[in-house]
Amino acid sequence: MISSLRGTLMQKSPTEVLIDVGGVGYGLNIPLSTFEALGALNTTCTLLTYLYVREDILQLFGFATEQERTTFRMLVSVSGIGPKMAQGILSGISVADLKMHVKTGNLKALTAIPGVGRKLAERLVLELRDKLERFDGGRSSDAALSGSIHQEALLAMTSLGYSRGMAERGITAALNEADGKTVTLEGLIKAALRKVTA
Repeated sequence: MISSLRGTLMQKSPTEVLIDVGGVGYGLNIPLSTFEALGALNTTCTLLTYLYVREDILQLFGFATEQERTTFRMLVSVSGIGPKMAQGILSGISVADLKMHVKTGNLKALTAIPGVGRKLAERLVLELRDKLERFDGGRSSDAALSGSIHQEALLAMTSLGYSRGMAERGITAALNEADGKTVTLEGLIKAALRKVTA
């Protein structure tokens, strides 16, 4: 099993790369998030990989982070999602935002991802919510949403003296009310505070 590749980046596009490893060129499909993390051509790069195997096809996918690869594996485990669809989903939304929307059941935000309709969004929530909880060790946000606006808002509210559970409820309610719209950290905290003090 090929778990990672380290070599010279020979070609790159938003969906594919070619890496020369000891004179052998490996073509990998990548999500846009990985493309954005790549360096310049002819520099050394390392990508984590996932080999998709079917009777008639072998496809190698590359990822800049373990979080991307693990999320990709979870996506292809959902009925109706193949590797190309999973690649497209990861290209249309960050891993942290995807996990947050799945956990909060934010269907409007999920259907805003190119190629994701309402039925698929419902399947994502139904089939991935428990897997994400297990993957994150039962923690609803720390590992998965590190550095995100959700995590920062949670830290701010707990530092103000609110319990973690109360802060989570307030933030989730505020995000659902935002209905997929972009919110600032300050705006999210204010809205969450209104929810927990209402």
